[in-house]
This record gives sequence, structure tokens and C-alpha cells, in this order.
Amino acid sequence: MDTPSSFQTDSLIAEDIDAYLDQHQHKSLLRFITCGSVDDGKSTLIGRLLYDSKMIFEDQLAALESDSKRHGTQGEEIDFALLVDGLAAEREQGITIDVAYRFFTTEKRKFIVADTPGHEQYTRNMVTGASTADLAVILIDARKGVLQQTRRHSYLVHLLGIRHVVLAVNKMDLVGYDQSTFEHIVADYRTFAKSIGIADFTAIPISGFKGDNITTAPSANTPWYDGPALIEHLETVEVDAAAAQEQPFRMPVQWVNRPNLDFRGFAGQIASGTVRPGDAVRIVPSGKTSTVKTIVAVPSGGFAGKTDGFDAELDEAVAGQSVTLTLADEVDCSRGDLIAAAGDPPQASDQFRATLVWMDEEALKPGRGYWLKLGTQMVTATIQPPEYEIDVNSLEHLAAKTLGLNGIGVAEFATDRAIAFEPYAVNRQLGGFILIDKFTNATIAAGMIEFSLRRADNVHWQPTAITRDDHAGMKNQTPRVLWFTGLSGSGKSTIANEVEKQLFLMNRHTFLLDGDNVRHGLNRDLGFTEADRIENIRRVGEVSKLMADAGLIVLTAFISPFRAERRMVRDMLPDGEFIEIFVDTPLEVAEGRDVKGLYKKAREGKLKNFTGIDSPYEAPENPEIRVNTVDMTPEEAARYIIQQILPLK
Repeated sequence: MDTPSSFQTDSLIAEDIDAYLDQHQHKSLLRFITCGSVDDGKSTLIGRLLYDSKMIFEDQLAALESDSKRHGTQGEEIDFALLVDGLAAEREQGITIDVAYRFFTTEKRKFIVADTPGHEQYTRNMVTGASTADLAVILIDARKGVLQQTRRHSYLVHLLGIRHVVLAVNKMDLVGYDQSTFEHIVADYRTFAKSIGIADFTAIPISGFKGDNITTAPSANTPWYDGPALIEHLETVEVDAAAAQEQPFRMPVQWVNRPNLDFRGFAGQIASGTVRPGDAVRIVPSGKTSTVKTIVAVPSGGFAGKTDGFDAELDEAVAGQSVTLTLADEVDCSRGDLIAAAGDPPQASDQFRATLVWMDEEALKPGRGYWLKLGTQMVTATIQPPEYEIDVNSLEHLAAKTLGLNGIGVAEFATDRAIAFEPYAVNRQLGGFILIDKFTNATIAAGMIEFSLRRADNVHWQPTAITRDDHAGMKNQTPRVLWFTGLSGSGKSTIANEVEKQLFLMNRHTFLLDGDNVRHGLNRDLGFTEADRIENIRRVGEVSKLMADAGLIVLTAFISPFRAERRMVRDMLPDGEFIEIFVDTPLEVAEGRDVKGLYKKAREGKLKNFTGIDSPYEAPENPEIRVNTVDMTPEEAARYIIQQILPLK
């Protein structure tokens, strides 16, 4: 049967198509997520919402009608059953391990619903779906009550800042629409919700398959229920867009638009607040100030540039709008910067505390450099070992040295430069970030910033009168870091020592950092686990950078088995100053030398985490210099290296 709203819509289409299109264009949008345990009925509920909203595309309706006739059946129930079967078929094809998005609309609002898997091992997919949601529908099977996955998903929903929660007690038809069963489940859930900080939620008894309390309420089967129908609640719940407009103005700069010499605009989507011409703004993190000169609307098809005066200039723009701002002054502002209200700017820091949800099969490597993407900002971030991991089922804080797949923990972060942000609890868009593996470009984690670390706010760069160029000029040379890498026994230390001897005879100012020697002092507290090896190289990289700042030619002899850490050190230095030297010696040759007897101990199981035996060595892919110690003596290798790096000033 057609609903009253569908009759009204059909009438409006027939009488005034322009009015209908205008009404549809200006409908608000609600993004929501459905989550719950396996077989709680998420797909069935979504199928019911799609069917009862009467907004299935015409080709889908035609296919359903064709299938109905082919099966020799007619009526609403078979159409709905076929739709649910279609959703189930998609899940059998693999969607159950991902996030399926559905789009539908009613007379009052447009919707995007994310259907996420119920299995615990797919927590990362649930986090993906919830990251942009305004509301969460948490399903509970009325026969089973509050389960472990109910608690897990509720905790994640709260963690991800979703303010609106619907507790949909589903399959009420299978418990005879018993009021006491519903009330008992709601009471159990309320106790748990309060313990994790969910102060309020809307509980609705439903049957996704039968349609009870989906579009109208109360259904004939639940005369004792006096709340809204699910679709009614979804249509009327307040979305966060209005709240975002009341916050201070922030706009991440997506790109700088300069189609001609007379126009220089900064384009992006407003994350929060309102902006008008004449408003004072501040560029973060640089701190430069100016005022807004004009606001240019960005057409829905994209911004091609203001070249002919036809782009609309606005008197005001609000959160959610994509605009281009021009400023009264020539200020240094580029992609990744943030334009904010001058009197109330966001924080900018290079150290902060955050909650992290790990999404990769390979565990977190504390100390390793990852790309951190927050809005339009992209920086290198390193992570300290977690302060603790959260057991989502018991809410206990557990000791942890790393995070595995679907692990959730709290840790301290350091970035290679300051970034602008808001705490996630204040602004999800400016407080949420992702981590990206530098080599695979895979998204490996999602994070939520809590606060800037006090030490980052209290410690500032102190300018000095003598620069690194002054130090290098006095020594009449260009600073370099000659980074020798290779297996144990490859000859790194021997060759590095020979290179330094020859450079010394050439009156070059050098210093050699050897792996064993450093572990007697600076790194004496580190072992040989993967995490300790990463920290070992990070510290040596920082020391090498300081020595290069002093104008020295620094030689380092470390196995440094991981490409990521060698790249981390390279990124610390100006272009051209890091010279990777691969001492390319086959494992069998290095093991045959075994000067220190380490390979023998490793083969006997007496030495764990030994590179080349039970710990990997990632050979350089494109080193600046490669030497083969099978064919070259240490003296020949040293002369070859010096020939490659000369002339040195």
C-alpha cells in the first residue's frame, strides 16, 4: 500500500515538478550506521527501510515485479522478501567483510546508511562506517538480549563521537511482542550505556521483517509502546550540522586557486562556524593574520576559478559549505594550513595524546614513521608504545607494547612539524586522523586526538646566532651523513673506519658512529626486539642530524634492517645530505666470516631476533652507493665511496 507521504509526493510531482525538485534539493541529510551482533537483522531492517520509503529505483522495482511473477506470487510480502534476499546475496559475495552503503529518501530527509559487519574481527570496518555517521542504530535480537558485541559496538559508537543512538530491539515478533522482554533489555542496556558515557538513547521495539514500528507507531502488535516509529525518529533527529555552525570558524585549505594574477583564493570546505567578509582570520599554524575580503561560492560541479566575474560572491558562508576565500593581505598560506577565527584559533602542536584504532594485519611499530593525514594536512608521525590497550568487552586498561589488528589503545604521538587540530570531542573533522603506511600506502589506523602534550606547549625552538651554514663554511665542507647498512659481518664498520681515515688525511672534519659503540652509552637501555631496533635508529638519526648541523661529515655503521627507519633518517636531513651506502654481502659470506660468533649462536637458538636468521633484513632498493665486499677489499671499497661523494667542500 502507498503511504500518505508517498501520495503527497506523487501529487507534488504531477502538479509542480520544479517545486518538487527544489524541495528535494534542500532536504537535510542524515548519515547513520546500523550495527549489532551477527544475525541481529541489520540487512533485513535496511531492506525494510528501503522498501517502506518507496524510493527504490525504478529498475529495482521492475526487477522485483518480474521476479514476483516468475515465482508465481504477488503482494507486498514477496517484494520485500526479494529485496532482503538481494541484500543477503550481496553479503554472500563478500560485502560482509566490508561496509555496504545504501541511499534512500523520504519526504522530509535524505539518508545514507552504512551496513557494517557484526563479526568482532571486522571492527575496523565498523569504525570506517561510523567515522562519518550522525546516528547509530544498534540492533539487539529480542531473544538474546544485550550481548558482548552489543557492548563492543556501543563503546566504539561513543568513542567515535556519535551523539545520537537508537536501540532497536528487533525480532519482537519472535517473542510474541512481549512488553516485559523489551523493558528488561532496555534496562540492561541503560546500565551498560551509563557506564561508558552514553547519557541518552532512544529505544524502539521493532520487527524488521514484519515492519512493526518502522514507519508508523505504535503497530497493532505493540499497543503498549508510546514512542516514535524508527523512520519518524530518523526524520526528525537533529543533525550535527547546526551545532557545527555555532562553533568558531575553521576552514582547512584544500588548494590555493590562482587562475590569473588578479585573483588568489584559498579553497576548502568549512569545518565549523560562520564567516563573512571583513572577519579577522588567522592562518594556523603560522599565526599570520588578515581579514576576509570576499567569499566566492564553489559550484556543485567544482571550482574552475573566478575568471569572468560570474562566480557568486556570498555575504556569508557556514559549516559544510565549500567556498573560496580571498584575503585582504598577501599572507603565506597553502594546502594543509587552516584558516580560523583570529580571536579563537585552534591548537597547533607537534606532540599530542590520542586514542588509536589499529586496522592492519601487521602490528603497530612504536617509533616507526607513518604518514598522518588530518583533513588536508599530511605529516610524518611517530608513536610511543601505548600507555594502555582497551579491552572493549570488559573496559579494562591493559598493559601493551604494541597494538594488533582491531586493537584500541591510547598513546603519545610526535609529528615532524606542528599541525592544527581540535580535540575530537569538540570537532570530529579536525580531531580525527588516519595513519598511512609509507611503503604500501595502505590505511592502517584511525585516531582521535585528545589533547596537546604540555611539554610541546612549553618547549620552543631557541634561535641561535651561528647557523649550520656557518659551521659548514668554517670547515670548508658540505655536511653529509654516510649511512652504511648491511648484514652483520658484511664489513660495514671496517669500511666506514677506512673511509674516515682517508677523509681525515684530506683534512675533512668527520665523526664515526658505530652500532656497537653507541650501544655502550646512548642506547645501552635498548635490546634487539623490533621496537628497540626502531628506537635505536631513531636516536642515531637525531644525533647524526645534530652533528650534520655542526658541519660534520658523519659516518654511521648500523645494520639498520628496516627501510622505513632508513627513510625516517633521510627525511630528517636536507635533500642530498643523506647518502645510503649498501654493503652488499651475501648472507652465506657474512655468516662464513662470523667474526663475533653471532651467527653460530643464532643458529643454535641462543640469540633471538638476529638479522638474517630469525629477523628480516630489508635491502635498500635504490641506494646512492653499493659496494660488494666479495670482489673489493675494504681499502678499495673506501676509495670507491670517496670517489662517489667528492668533491666535498
